[in-house]
Formats: sequence, C-alpha cells, structure tokens
Amino acid sequence: MQQFWNSLHHLIDPEKLLREGGFYMVMFVIFAETGLFFGFFLPGDYLLFLAGMFVATGKLDVDISLLILGLCIAAVSGNFTGYWFGRKTGPVLYKRKDTFFFKKRYLLAAEQYYKKKGAFALIMGRFVPIVRTFAPIFAGVVKLDIKKFALYNIVGAIIWIASLTLLGYFLGIRFAEQIEKYLFYIILGFVFVTTVPLVVAFVKRQVIKNETGFEENNE
Repeated sequence: MQQFWNSLHHLIDPEKLLREGGFYMVMFVIFAETGLFFGFFLPGDYLLFLAGMFVATGKLDVDISLLILGLCIAAVSGNFTGYWFGRKTGPVLYKRKDTFFFKKRYLLAAEQYYKKKGAFALIMGRFVPIVRTFAPIFAGVVKLDIKKFALYNIVGAIIWIASLTLLGYFLGIRFAEQIEKYLFYIILGFVFVTTVPLVVAFVKRQVIKNETGFEENNE
C-alpha cells in the first residue's frame, strides 16, 4: 500500500502542485485537462478538492470565491479550446477512409449521441476522467450548436468546480487535522468513484455486443 502511495506521488503529486505552483498552476492543470487532448491523465477531481481544503487550512493563499471564479474560467476556456480543436479537425475525420482503428460509423454515432444527449455528456461528463477531456473535442468534431455548447460548458464547469472545491473547503474547515490523516483514502475514493462510470459503460457495451453480435449505437 505504501509503495503504491509513493508511486502515485512520484507520478503526479497534487499536494506538490498546489504548494509549489499555487493558484495559477491549479488553473493551468484544469485548463489542460478540459481542453488539451493530452491532458486526460491530470488529477482534476482531487486537485479541486485539495485546493478547497488548502484554502480552508491556509496552505493556499487565495480567497475561496476567487479560487472558484478562476477555476471556472479555466474550465470554460479549456472546453472552448477543445471544441475549437474538434471543429478544425472534424472535416478531415469525416473524409477519412475506414481503418482498423478508425470507423466512420463511430463518428456518425457520436454525432447522433450529441444531438440527443449533448447536455449530459458535457455537464455530467465533467465528473468522469477522460470523458471531460474528449467530450468538448468530439462536440466540436460533430459541430454541436455553439450556443448549446456554450450553455452546457458554463453550467458544467460551475457545477463541477463549485461542488468539489467547496466540499474540500468546508471539510477542511470542519475536520482540518483529521482529514489530512485520511487523505490517501480520500484520493483513492475519488479514483474509485470517477472510474466506476467508465467500467460500467465498458461492461455494458461488451454485454450488448456479446448478446446481439453488434455494438451499441445511438440511433
């Protein structure tokens, strides 16, 4: 267990990011995870929680309202960046021929999905690692209406940022000393909770594929 904890710290240490990088580093991480396709591995969820807790305990010298405002701006800007990237690369994908790794029917299925459930993907998808990175990119690829995207983007960012940051903030005020003792388990809990939706979706897809012989579609 201790070895795993040390390995996790060596890879990405949210506490180190907060202590050494401060407010602006947190903003950059949130922007990168929500707008740059290579940012999917960044620790967004528990970084938000820790940021709120660090403000409550005085380890991060910034007002909680300013922290939430700055992070919301970063999250919204990140999604707009991902959407723009998707809009630019989308035409190339639609003209691309099918390969072993790329099937045009998947792109068309994604387009239908966004027409039906774009709000869910962009708002609730904020709470799911990987999904929050690639959802805005695919929204741009399928050219989701920019007004709808902007609404879902802003609403999703506010809910995601405010809920996790304030959770860490208020727990930090109420249980400052106790919560640091159980920080490892809290982070494991975040990893577990945010991974479950991905596992469930994968298992569901495999079951449907095995039962019907076809992959699930959204038509």
